[in-house]
Amino acid sequence: MPNWLLDRLFDGGDQAEPRFAFQGTVNWMRALAEVVNSGACDDDELESLYRRVARRQINQEADTLVFENMHMAYHNLASLDAMNNDALDKYDICRSAIVSWYYSVYFAASAMVAASSGSIQETHTATAKVWQADIAERNLIPYPFDLYLSSLVTTTAEAEISEYRGTNDYDLNHRAHDPDMAHGAIVSYLKGTHKYKKWEAEERIKNSREFKALNVDNFRKKVARELRDKTLDKGQVNFLIQAFRYRGKANYRDSIFLSYGDNNEGTIDQFIEDLNDVAFGFLRAASRYCSKRVERGTWALFVEDIEDNTRLSIGIDAIEI
Repeated sequence: MPNWLLDRLFDGGDQAEPRFAFQGTVNWMRALAEVVNSGACDDDELESLYRRVARRQINQEADTLVFENMHMAYHNLASLDAMNNDALDKYDICRSAIVSWYYSVYFAASAMVAASSGSIQETHTATAKVWQADIAERNLIPYPFDLYLSSLVTTTAEAEISEYRGTNDYDLNHRAHDPDMAHGAIVSYLKGTHKYKKWEAEERIKNSREFKALNVDNFRKKVARELRDKTLDKGQVNFLIQAFRYRGKANYRDSIFLSYGDNNEGTIDQFIEDLNDVAFGFLRAASRYCSKRVERGTWALFVEDIEDNTRLSIGIDAIEI
Protein backbone atom coordinates (compact mmCIF):
# COMPACT_ATOMS: atom_id res chain seq x y z
CA MET A 1 0.00 0.00 0.00
CA PRO A 2 1.50 3.40 -0.97
CA ASN A 3 2.22 5.88 1.84
CA TRP A 4 0.59 8.96 0.31
CA LEU A 5 0.78 11.17 3.40
CA LEU A 6 4.33 10.15 4.24
CA ASP A 7 5.50 10.83 0.69
CA ARG A 8 3.83 14.23 0.76
CA LEU A 9 5.51 15.14 4.06
CA PHE A 10 8.92 14.10 2.77
CA ASP A 11 8.38 16.12 -0.40
CA GLY A 12 7.51 19.12 1.76
CA GLY A 13 10.83 19.23 3.58
CA ASP A 14 12.51 18.00 6.74
CA GLN A 15 10.68 14.95 8.05
CA ALA A 16 12.04 12.23 10.33
CA GLU A 17 12.07 8.68 9.05
CA PRO A 18 9.13 7.11 10.96
CA ARG A 19 10.91 3.84 11.71
CA PHE A 20 13.87 5.52 13.41
CA ALA A 21 11.76 8.15 15.19
CA PHE A 22 9.51 5.38 16.51
CA GLN A 23 12.45 3.24 17.60
CA GLY A 24 14.12 6.03 19.56
CA THR A 25 10.85 7.04 21.21
CA VAL A 26 9.82 3.63 22.49
CA ASN A 27 13.33 2.42 23.32
CA TRP A 28 14.16 5.41 25.56
CA MET A 29 11.00 4.90 27.57
CA ARG A 30 11.59 1.13 27.70
CA ALA A 31 15.07 1.80 29.10
CA LEU A 32 13.78 4.21 31.76
CA ALA A 33 11.04 1.77 32.75
CA GLU A 34 13.55 -1.10 32.96
CA VAL A 35 15.54 0.85 35.55
CA VAL A 36 12.49 2.05 37.49
CA ASN A 37 11.00 -1.45 37.56
CA SER A 38 14.34 -2.84 38.77
CA GLY A 39 13.83 -0.95 42.05
CA ALA A 40 15.37 2.48 41.49
CA CYS A 41 12.34 4.24 43.01
CA ASP A 42 11.43 1.69 45.65
CA ASP A 43 10.73 3.06 49.13
CA ASP A 44 13.97 1.82 50.69
CA GLU A 45 16.04 3.42 47.92
CA LEU A 46 14.21 6.73 48.26
CA GLU A 47 14.44 6.66 52.04
CA SER A 48 18.21 6.23 51.76
CA LEU A 49 18.49 9.03 49.18
CA TYR A 50 16.44 11.55 51.15
CA ARG A 51 17.38 10.54 54.69
CA ARG A 52 19.46 13.67 55.27
CA VAL A 53 17.14 16.18 53.60
CA ALA A 54 16.37 18.87 56.17
CA ARG A 55 12.96 20.38 56.68
CA ARG A 56 13.02 24.07 55.81
CA GLN A 57 11.65 26.96 57.79
CA ILE A 58 7.91 27.29 57.43
CA ASN A 59 6.99 28.91 54.12
CA GLN A 60 3.27 28.52 53.56
CA GLU A 61 3.26 30.24 50.16
CA ALA A 62 5.97 27.93 48.80
CA ASP A 63 4.28 24.90 50.36
CA THR A 64 1.04 25.81 48.61
CA LEU A 65 2.94 25.76 45.32
CA VAL A 66 4.25 22.32 46.20
CA PHE A 67 0.78 20.93 46.83
CA GLU A 68 -0.75 22.62 43.78
CA ASN A 69 1.92 21.29 41.43
CA MET A 70 1.87 17.85 42.98
CA HIS A 71 -1.89 17.65 42.51
CA MET A 72 -1.45 18.52 38.83
CA ALA A 73 1.22 15.83 38.50
CA TYR A 74 -1.10 13.35 40.22
CA HIS A 75 -3.95 14.26 37.85
CA ASN A 76 -1.78 13.64 34.79
CA LEU A 77 -0.66 10.33 36.27
CA ALA A 78 -4.34 9.44 36.64
CA SER A 79 -4.81 10.16 32.94
CA LEU A 80 -1.92 7.85 32.10
CA ASP A 81 -3.29 5.17 34.38
CA ALA A 82 -6.69 5.35 32.68
CA MET A 83 -5.11 5.17 29.22
CA ASN A 84 -3.05 2.19 30.31
CA ASN A 85 -5.97 0.29 31.81
CA ASP A 86 -9.07 1.41 29.92
CA ALA A 87 -8.13 2.25 26.33
CA LEU A 88 -8.93 -0.70 24.06
CA ASP A 89 -6.59 0.38 21.28
CA LYS A 90 -3.42 2.03 22.58
CA TYR A 91 -2.71 3.51 19.16
CA ASP A 92 -5.66 5.85 19.71
CA ILE A 93 -4.12 7.45 22.78
CA CYS A 94 -0.35 7.06 22.34
CA ARG A 95 0.30 10.71 21.48
CA SER A 96 -1.95 11.98 24.29
CA ALA A 97 -0.22 9.57 26.65
CA ILE A 98 3.15 11.21 25.97
CA VAL A 99 1.64 14.62 26.76
CA SER A 100 0.18 13.34 30.04
CA TRP A 101 3.52 11.69 30.84
CA TYR A 102 5.38 14.93 30.26
CA TYR A 103 3.06 17.02 32.41
CA SER A 104 3.15 14.49 35.23
CA VAL A 105 6.96 14.77 35.21
CA TYR A 106 6.95 18.55 34.71
CA PHE A 107 4.54 19.35 37.53
CA ALA A 108 6.31 16.93 39.88
CA ALA A 109 9.62 18.64 39.07
CA SER A 110 7.99 22.04 39.64
CA ALA A 111 6.82 20.82 43.04
CA MET A 112 10.41 19.83 43.86
CA VAL A 113 11.66 23.29 42.89
CA ALA A 114 9.00 24.89 45.07
CA ALA A 115 10.00 22.59 47.93
CA SER A 116 13.67 23.43 47.46
CA SER A 117 13.89 27.17 46.84
CA GLY A 118 10.26 28.27 46.54
CA SER A 119 11.03 29.92 43.20
CA ILE A 120 8.43 30.36 40.47
CA GLN A 121 9.48 30.08 36.83
CA GLU A 122 7.61 31.51 33.87
CA THR A 123 8.69 28.96 31.25
CA HIS A 124 9.36 25.24 31.06
CA THR A 125 12.98 25.92 30.05
CA ALA A 126 13.51 28.14 33.09
CA THR A 127 11.99 25.47 35.34
CA ALA A 128 14.39 22.87 33.92
CA LYS A 129 17.36 25.16 34.58
CA VAL A 130 16.40 25.72 38.22
CA TRP A 131 15.54 22.03 38.68
CA GLN A 132 19.07 21.13 37.59
CA ALA A 133 20.62 23.55 40.09
CA ASP A 134 18.24 22.76 42.96
CA ILE A 135 17.76 19.04 42.49
CA ALA A 136 19.95 17.21 39.95
CA GLU A 137 23.26 18.84 40.86
CA ARG A 138 22.56 18.22 44.55
CA ASN A 139 21.92 14.50 43.98
CA LEU A 140 18.30 14.82 45.05
CA ILE A 141 16.74 12.63 42.35
CA PRO A 142 17.46 8.94 41.81
CA TYR A 143 18.96 7.32 38.74
CA PRO A 144 17.89 7.21 35.91
CA PHE A 145 16.59 10.77 36.33
CA ASP A 146 19.84 12.17 37.71
CA LEU A 147 22.04 12.30 34.61
CA TYR A 148 22.83 15.80 33.38
CA LEU A 149 25.34 17.74 31.30
CA SER A 150 26.75 20.90 32.82
CA SER A 151 27.50 22.58 29.48
CA LEU A 152 26.66 22.38 25.78
CA VAL A 153 30.30 22.97 24.81
CA THR A 154 31.27 19.84 22.88
CA THR A 155 34.46 18.97 24.77
CA THR A 156 32.79 19.31 28.17
CA ALA A 157 29.62 17.46 27.21
CA GLU A 158 31.45 14.62 25.48
CA ALA A 159 33.69 14.10 28.51
CA GLU A 160 30.66 13.89 30.81
CA ILE A 161 28.85 11.54 28.42
CA SER A 162 31.95 9.33 28.21
CA GLU A 163 32.10 9.13 32.00
CA TYR A 164 28.45 8.10 32.17
CA ARG A 165 28.86 5.53 29.43
CA GLY A 166 32.07 3.85 30.57
CA THR A 167 32.51 0.65 28.58
CA ASN A 168 28.79 0.28 27.84
CA ASP A 169 28.25 0.18 24.06
CA TYR A 170 24.45 -0.21 23.94
CA ASP A 171 22.38 2.57 22.39
CA LEU A 172 18.83 3.41 21.32
CA ASN A 173 18.99 0.83 18.54
CA HIS A 174 18.84 -1.83 21.28
CA ARG A 175 15.59 -2.52 23.11
CA ALA A 176 16.49 -2.85 26.78
CA HIS A 177 16.01 -6.22 28.43
CA ASP A 178 18.26 -5.60 31.44
CA PRO A 179 19.73 -2.64 33.37
CA ASP A 180 22.99 -2.67 31.36
CA MET A 181 21.17 -2.33 28.04
CA ALA A 182 18.92 0.29 29.62
CA HIS A 183 21.86 2.40 30.74
CA GLY A 184 23.35 2.44 27.25
CA ALA A 185 20.06 3.64 25.77
CA ILE A 186 19.64 6.30 28.46
CA VAL A 187 23.12 7.71 27.82
CA SER A 188 22.46 7.56 24.08
CA TYR A 189 19.35 9.71 24.46
CA LEU A 190 21.31 12.15 26.62
CA LYS A 191 23.90 12.41 23.86
CA GLY A 192 21.21 12.94 21.23
CA THR A 193 19.60 15.69 23.28
CA HIS A 194 22.97 17.42 23.64
CA LYS A 195 23.39 17.35 19.86
CA TYR A 196 19.92 18.83 19.39
CA LYS A 197 20.29 21.54 22.05
CA LYS A 198 23.72 22.50 20.68
CA TRP A 199 22.30 22.84 17.15
CA GLU A 200 19.35 24.85 18.50
CA ALA A 201 21.69 27.22 20.35
CA GLU A 202 23.96 27.63 17.34
CA GLU A 203 21.01 28.61 15.16
CA ARG A 204 20.05 31.29 17.68
CA ILE A 205 23.65 32.55 17.77
CA LYS A 206 23.78 32.81 13.97
CA ASN A 207 20.75 35.08 14.07
CA SER A 208 22.16 37.28 16.84
CA ARG A 209 23.42 40.82 16.35
CA GLU A 210 26.81 39.89 17.82
CA PHE A 211 27.37 37.09 15.31
CA LYS A 212 26.29 39.17 12.34
CA ALA A 213 28.69 41.91 13.43
CA LEU A 214 31.58 39.45 12.99
CA ASN A 215 30.80 39.24 9.25
CA VAL A 216 31.22 35.45 9.17
CA ASP A 217 29.03 32.58 7.94
CA ASN A 218 30.08 29.82 10.34
CA PHE A 219 32.13 29.06 13.45
CA ARG A 220 35.44 28.26 11.77
CA LYS A 221 37.13 31.48 12.86
CA LYS A 222 38.36 31.69 16.42
CA VAL A 223 36.34 34.81 17.22
CA ALA A 224 33.13 33.07 16.10
CA ARG A 225 33.95 29.94 18.10
CA GLU A 226 34.59 32.04 21.19
CA LEU A 227 31.22 33.73 20.83
CA ARG A 228 29.55 30.36 20.32
CA ASP A 229 31.24 28.60 23.23
CA LYS A 230 30.51 31.49 25.59
CA THR A 231 26.82 30.94 24.89
CA LEU A 232 27.00 27.14 24.81
CA ASP A 233 28.71 27.06 28.20
CA LYS A 234 25.56 28.55 29.75
CA GLY A 235 23.46 25.70 28.35
CA GLN A 236 22.76 22.33 29.92
CA VAL A 237 20.90 19.07 29.51
CA ASN A 238 18.99 17.23 32.21
CA PHE A 239 16.04 14.85 32.48
CA LEU A 240 13.47 17.64 32.38
CA ILE A 241 15.02 19.12 29.23
CA GLN A 242 15.01 15.66 27.66
CA ALA A 243 11.36 15.22 28.60
CA PHE A 244 10.49 18.59 27.04
CA ARG A 245 12.24 17.61 23.80
CA TYR A 246 10.47 14.23 23.90
CA ARG A 247 7.05 15.84 24.16
CA GLY A 248 7.91 18.26 21.36
CA LYS A 249 8.97 15.50 19.00
CA ALA A 250 5.75 13.61 19.61
CA ASN A 251 3.46 16.60 19.41
CA TYR A 252 5.04 18.70 16.70
CA ARG A 253 8.12 17.75 14.72
CA ASP A 254 7.69 14.05 13.99
CA SER A 255 3.98 14.31 13.36
CA ILE A 256 3.44 10.95 11.71
CA PHE A 257 5.67 8.39 13.35
CA LEU A 258 3.59 7.02 16.25
CA SER A 259 0.46 5.72 14.56
CA TYR A 260 1.13 5.28 10.86
CA GLY A 261 2.53 2.53 8.69
CA ASP A 262 3.84 -0.71 10.18
CA ASN A 263 1.76 -2.48 12.80
CA ASN A 264 3.63 -2.34 16.13
CA GLU A 265 0.64 -3.03 18.34
CA GLY A 266 2.52 -5.07 20.92
CA THR A 267 5.26 -2.48 21.21
CA ILE A 268 2.73 0.33 21.60
CA ASP A 269 0.92 -1.57 24.37
CA GLN A 270 4.23 -1.92 26.24
CA PHE A 271 5.06 1.72 25.53
CA ILE A 272 1.92 3.00 27.27
CA GLU A 273 2.68 0.78 30.25
CA ASP A 274 6.26 2.09 30.33
CA LEU A 275 5.10 5.72 30.26
CA ASN A 276 2.90 4.99 33.25
CA ASP A 277 5.65 3.20 35.20
CA VAL A 278 8.22 5.94 34.60
CA ALA A 279 5.84 8.74 35.56
CA PHE A 280 4.85 6.82 38.70
CA GLY A 281 8.51 6.39 39.68
CA PHE A 282 9.33 10.06 39.15
CA LEU A 283 6.25 11.19 41.05
CA ARG A 284 7.08 8.78 43.87
CA ALA A 285 10.59 10.26 44.20
CA ALA A 286 9.27 13.83 44.04
CA SER A 287 6.66 13.07 46.71
CA ARG A 288 9.27 11.63 49.06
CA TYR A 289 11.50 14.70 48.65
CA CYS A 290 8.68 17.23 48.99
CA SER A 291 7.29 15.53 52.07
CA LYS A 292 10.66 16.11 53.75
CA ARG A 293 10.63 19.84 52.97
CA VAL A 294 7.11 21.11 53.62
CA GLU A 295 5.78 22.05 57.07
CA ARG A 296 5.70 19.03 59.35
CA GLY A 297 2.38 17.19 59.21
CA THR A 298 1.06 18.93 56.11
CA TRP A 299 2.01 16.18 53.65
CA ALA A 300 -0.18 13.72 55.53
CA LEU A 301 -3.03 16.26 55.46
CA PHE A 302 -2.53 16.70 51.71
CA VAL A 303 -2.65 12.96 51.01
CA GLU A 304 -5.65 12.47 53.29
CA ASP A 305 -7.49 15.31 51.58
CA ILE A 306 -6.80 13.85 48.13
CA GLU A 307 -7.99 10.44 49.26
CA ASP A 308 -11.19 11.90 50.69
CA ASN A 309 -12.08 14.42 48.00
CA THR A 310 -10.56 13.50 44.65
CA ARG A 311 -12.88 12.45 41.84
CA LEU A 312 -10.03 10.69 40.06
CA SER A 313 -10.13 6.91 39.95
CA ILE A 314 -6.42 6.34 40.64
CA GLY A 315 -5.23 5.41 44.12
CA ILE A 316 -2.85 7.46 46.24
CA ASP A 317 0.11 5.05 46.05
CA ALA A 318 2.31 7.53 44.17
CA ILE A 319 2.02 10.29 46.76
CA GLU A 320 1.47 8.43 50.03
CA ILE A 321 4.50 8.36 52.31
